[in-house]
Amino acid sequence: MKINPRDDLTYVSHNTLVLIGDSGVGKSNLLSRFTRNEFNLESKSTIGVEFATRSIQVDGKTIKAQIWDTAGQERYRAITSAYYRGAVGALLVYDIAKHLTYENVERWLKELRDHADNNIVIMLVGNKSDLRHLRAVPTDEARAFAEKNTLSFIETSALDSTNVEEAFKNILTEIYRIVSQKQISDRSGHDDSPGNNVVDISVPPTMDGQKGNKLPCCQSL
Repeated sequence: MKINPRDDLTYVSHNTLVLIGDSGVGKSNLLSRFTRNEFNLESKSTIGVEFATRSIQVDGKTIKAQIWDTAGQERYRAITSAYYRGAVGALLVYDIAKHLTYENVERWLKELRDHADNNIVIMLVGNKSDLRHLRAVPTDEARAFAEKNTLSFIETSALDSTNVEEAFKNILTEIYRIVSQKQISDRSGHDDSPGNNVVDISVPPTMDGQKGNKLPCCQSL
């Protein structure tokens, strides 16, 4: 049976996103702003990996995002890189007021592409756009880097909410449309049974040799 993407079904998909980038660029506050509409000026560095979820509507379907906030410090690199393998999307974050965090984007990108699926969707995010008076990374320079590396690009501010919603919704929409079209194509070719109204796009990342919901070096859920 061929499934029409316009069918009036609610697709509940599990999109695993990772937030990566140097420590202090605002990954945790981007996550808390998007999932809880909260911002913490006293936010501490993430230890290991933290996790949150939020559902959004795309094309009339319900998309459930599972978002993993990874630590930026070198000592957690072996832990956090294991989470790249289960991700279908990544927000690669730098601080527009600290040029070094932008310089390190290239290294983060290489690490992501070394460990993640070849089809992962990546967005370059210049965070802390409210610090425009301290800007050290020109918007045009970052946009050109993104285009050269086939990344989408946006500047955000977790502090004043600028473009935070748009960043997450844009990448989730792109992932949903890519993956759902692939599933529709696969199902139409291999499955003659009636369609289900729940579609799992991916599973949460797990550590090698560990089961399911264990979060090494991070808070309990």
